[in-house]
Amino acid sequence: MPSPLTHDALEAALTSSGYFADEALVTALYLALELGKPLLLEGMPGVGKTEVANTLARILQRTPIRLQCYEGIDATKALYDWDHARQLLHVRVAERGGEVSTAELYAPQFLIEMPLLKALRNAGTSVLLIDEIDRADDAFEAFLLEFLSDFQISIPEIGTVRAAQPVIAILTSNRTRELHDALRRRCLYHWIDYPERARERAIIERHAPGLAGEAAERLVDSVAAIRRLPLIKRPGIAESIDWAQAADVLHRGGAPWPDALKRSLGLIVKDQEDLDTVREAELI
Repeated sequence: MPSPLTHDALEAALTSSGYFADEALVTALYLALELGKPLLLEGMPGVGKTEVANTLARILQRTPIRLQCYEGIDATKALYDWDHARQLLHVRVAERGGEVSTAELYAPQFLIEMPLLKALRNAGTSVLLIDEIDRADDAFEAFLLEFLSDFQISIPEIGTVRAAQPVIAILTSNRTRELHDALRRRCLYHWIDYPERARERAIIERHAPGLAGEAAERLVDSVAAIRRLPLIKRPGIAESIDWAQAADVLHRGGAPWPDALKRSLGLIVKDQEDLDTVREAELI
């Protein structure tokens, strides 16, 4: 499935949509589209992994399909389930006319599509996000292998369901645990780090357009300094944007910039111990 965009056009489209990707990420996305392979994105929470899939869906004018992983997730939540209420109703109606066969009960009309099956059936019009795969267990990760290898799944009652073309699939991981090599081999890989200073400023100015240049400069410097501290949770890009927007609101209300940044510190640091660490460092 060749990409509908050239490498340069993809980069321009991402920027136009408000996602400021570096060269390595653009290349990884472009190759994933060109080769028809899933893309595994790892990085710290808040660096924009999930937003890659959402932005790509907007660019390609496709429907985003999200599978949020969590501990204990299984096939019935990710792949499919059966509409037991409709099956029971069918049994009651059919019993009046004779016996009910198993084939009748497991006909396609009783199948409930979950994200993976929906993505297979709509491969040409969707972008699949498998979010925070590291939160799922080993069994679920193994279950995904067939899907990621051939974009197909086996349903015992029906048979094999295959996508008509490769699914555009983005997997994300916060690296709370190591993923197995078998899953990694099926994907292209990219690590998303915290943005360098110039890119973070461009992101903040895009999402907080009222911010003055001097204030944006100070905020970016402060975020970089905060991330260098020994924090429990380092702030991501989303927190930078929230902090910029909150400080701008306070500044427009009359607070000077240093005061506006200090008063809205809870938007960038969200742990009491971390707040104490930042205040003691006197970075703002």
